[in-house]
Amino acid sequence: MPVITNIQDLQRLHKRRTPKMFYDYCESGSWTEQTFRANSADFDRIRLRQRVAVDMTGRSTATQMIGQDVAMPAALAPVGLTGMQSADGEIKAARAAAKFGVPFTLSTMSICSIEDVAEASPAPFWFQLYTMKDLDFTTRLIERAKAAGCSALVITLDLQILGQRHQDLKNGLSAPPKFTLPVLADLATKWRWGMGMLGTKRRQFGNIVGHVDGISDTRSLGAWTAEQFDPRLDWDQVKRLMDLWGGKVILKGILDPEDAVKAADTGADAIVVSNHGGRQLDGAMSSIEALPAIVDAVGNRTEIWLDSGIRSGQDILKALALGAKATMIGRSWVYGLGAMGEAGVTRALEILHRELDMTMALCGRQKVTELGRDILLLPPDFGRTHIPASSL
Repeated sequence: MPVITNIQDLQRLHKRRTPKMFYDYCESGSWTEQTFRANSADFDRIRLRQRVAVDMTGRSTATQMIGQDVAMPAALAPVGLTGMQSADGEIKAARAAAKFGVPFTLSTMSICSIEDVAEASPAPFWFQLYTMKDLDFTTRLIERAKAAGCSALVITLDLQILGQRHQDLKNGLSAPPKFTLPVLADLATKWRWGMGMLGTKRRQFGNIVGHVDGISDTRSLGAWTAEQFDPRLDWDQVKRLMDLWGGKVILKGILDPEDAVKAADTGADAIVVSNHGGRQLDGAMSSIEALPAIVDAVGNRTEIWLDSGIRSGQDILKALALGAKATMIGRSWVYGLGAMGEAGVTRALEILHRELDMTMALCGRQKVTELGRDILLLPPDFGRTHIPASSL
């Protein structure tokens, strides 16, 4: 086992141990992948102010996200097909998150079902909802999440239609994988992954297969999902879904100040500045560069979080200093899952926490709730290419 000191170490191990189509699903974006690359690269444009002769004892990264105590301001973002990165992957991630003290979010397009995760997780988790044309199915999904004790609903707003993801198309992405010659050749080198999959019965989309009439295998599921994402989603429908849930709601996929204001108008408990990890609109701004204008536009009307591009604890700190109350991490924990299962997710969280704590100290802060823009050195044009808040 190599010595693992950063998220990139987990990424390299993930690539070695996971079938190509599932690694590519994690590590790719849409179209030219310009936005996918910018999500991480734009964090590097931000510099930090080092401070000295400051008492660094008694540090704390603890805070709250929508009233829930967390060990650090980072929730595990919803990621589809994580049960294909490692057998029973959603269960492993939920356990790791609960033990560490951060929230886990289960995707609609998970391999393990809502009920599977609820039975195995030692703490309540959040559920992420894609809106479907089949309103009866959407309603039943929400009711199942309620029955499982999910403590918040995350409504994804930026996937009314699926972005063109060249790697997924070329790989013939499916769950379980279709056993073509290239796939079989790849699986022959991924024996650890294969042994894990042989030991589980969960290899299809657990929230869908068996819960919709006529959906019993991957082929019919593929046709169904291609037709079911609802392009008609609007703010009235968002409000209806919120009312149907009746609990805490997080709106994910905001990248524009005007949309952020409208999202706050719904009364959502939090909004997530996100471009779906660069997997939807290629050419869109990175999340971190979009953040300042959204913070200025929304103010304290709702909690503002950020995801997309976070690969270190320093990235978390930069987002917080720019005005986010918290973050959601996606690829960073998936790398850990694909590399080492539950232990890998735990290791990813440990790395992010250590980097956040150490950087916070070297910037002269004792508490994560004390971070502000004064600890940053920003390029003159950073965050200024968006619609100015004064025009709203």
